[in-house]
Amino acid sequence: MALIRCNFFSEALELGTSMTVLLPQATQARIGTADLARSGPPPVLYLLHGLSDDDTMWTRQTSIERYADERGLAVVMPQVHRSFYTDQAHGLRFWTFLAEELPQLVARFFVVSQRREDTFVAGLSMGGYGALRWALRQPHRFAAAASLSGALDVEALRAKADLAELMRLVHDDHAIAGTDADVFDLLASADVTGLPAFYVCCGTEDELIEDSRRFVDLAGSRGIDVTSDFGAGEHVWSYWDATIQDVLDWLPLS
Repeated sequence: MALIRCNFFSEALELGTSMTVLLPQATQARIGTADLARSGPPPVLYLLHGLSDDDTMWTRQTSIERYADERGLAVVMPQVHRSFYTDQAHGLRFWTFLAEELPQLVARFFVVSQRREDTFVAGLSMGGYGALRWALRQPHRFAAAASLSGALDVEALRAKADLAELMRLVHDDHAIAGTDADVFDLLASADVTGLPAFYVCCGTEDELIEDSRRFVDLAGSRGIDVTSDFGAGEHVWSYWDATIQDVLDWLPLS
């Protein structure tokens, strides 16, 4: 597996930024690994970080490199700071960077599959929100999307004292409910025939669990199939290191 910290200039953000990328590498002499040889470009997972993290955190806190290596999967982990994957009212255009510019740069810089059936997105906490929002707004891009402990009810975050100022920077005083920043509204109005597969998990000791349960319930009311897991767990990396393996096992990797 090749591990690349890629520094580049973003036109959408108008500044230099970075992404961490894992690329499968077929080897013969390496000890202690089980390489999965694939013909052609590998499938790719866009893996999104949480509010207090950066693009390196998945590799620092989990064994994602080993898990992806065993499956012949490329992983792209972009850096978006505390943006909620949104074009901010008083900040930078992180949604445009994520949804428009990043896939173009990945296709230009790396040899990975461009087929929808080989392209997936997942994330934890803020990244779980970003993953579902991206998949719901651009369902043509992804075969599957997963949220791990997702902070899905962004409108409710305004009421949290430690996040109120951040929400003002991101959304100003504009309502979030009923907009394209509201994953519940996106799910309620989506064309159910063209959606990717969904996976939603959250630990029962996590204060965000009701967000995930609400998403699963709404999907069920619309006849949208969602794989869900609400077992024991907190909002911690030990939980995400375990559940990202479940997500990777669930992905439709051919």
